[in-house]
Amino acid sequence: MPPASVEEVAAALAAHGYLADEALATSVFLGLALHRPLLLEGEAGVGKTEVAKVLAAWTGGRLLRLQCYEGIDISQAVYEWDYARQLLHLRAAETRGGMVSEDELYDQRFLIRRALLAAIDHGSGPPPVLLIDEVDRADDEFEAFLLEVLSDYAVTVPELGTLRATIPPVVIITSNRTRDVHDALKRRCLYHWVAHPDFEREVAIVALRAPQAGPVLARQVAAAVESLRTMHLYKPPGVAETIDWTAALAALGRAEIDERSLDLTLGTVLKYQEDQSRVRDSGVAELVRAALRRGA
Repeated sequence: MPPASVEEVAAALAAHGYLADEALATSVFLGLALHRPLLLEGEAGVGKTEVAKVLAAWTGGRLLRLQCYEGIDISQAVYEWDYARQLLHLRAAETRGGMVSEDELYDQRFLIRRALLAAIDHGSGPPPVLLIDEVDRADDEFEAFLLEVLSDYAVTVPELGTLRATIPPVVIITSNRTRDVHDALKRRCLYHWVAHPDFEREVAIVALRAPQAGPVLARQVAAAVESLRTMHLYKPPGVAETIDWTAALAALGRAEIDERSLDLTLGTVLKYQEDQSRVRDSGVAELVRAALRRGA
């Protein structure tokens, strides 16, 4: 059954470790209530993929993840035949002196269901959560095919016919916006831009995901990351990096940030040498001072 309210969605996500703002909780609620795919765009590390993982944990549906990349095709995304098993079956039949028909070779037991087909032909139980991750990395042809599949929640296997979903899966599509997703796919989906959280919500997320760190360290690291995002870096840190940085400092036994510790652990939050150099040139000491003032 779909949730009764936006508040129920927000509470369920929070109970499974995801602190969503009202706008995101509303988008998730509408996606579930209207059985529409939800397209989440935003910078890497803001928690788009985590939405699908938490929805699977909440609904009890199986998480089916399709990681997109340039050149992805039907055999990786939808289905392929298990040719090795078909060959073994054929040889076993020949050994027994029997005949094997083509229909027997193309039975569903020899069908390998990839993410899209497994989501549509999922059988009984809760509908699965289909995560189509980083769709912007796929090419135009695959995006057009994806639009066709999501329009009817059906896949045609030439040897078996058309397989349709009796209950549509929960579909979450993510994009880091390395290129624009076509309007046709966007029209098929509900859309939400996942922004970096505000300071207080990021502190709450860090406290939830890195409980080994004390509240003082969580606030100071969140403040430091907030400052980093204003420095026009090549790759600004996301919430995932904030959590990693806090966990790294806590693992080093730090209860508060200091210049030396931040300098040594920049690699947990900034993954490009150019960004690290820019921060060091600007002064790690100044970053510490700004974080201490903001995190007080």
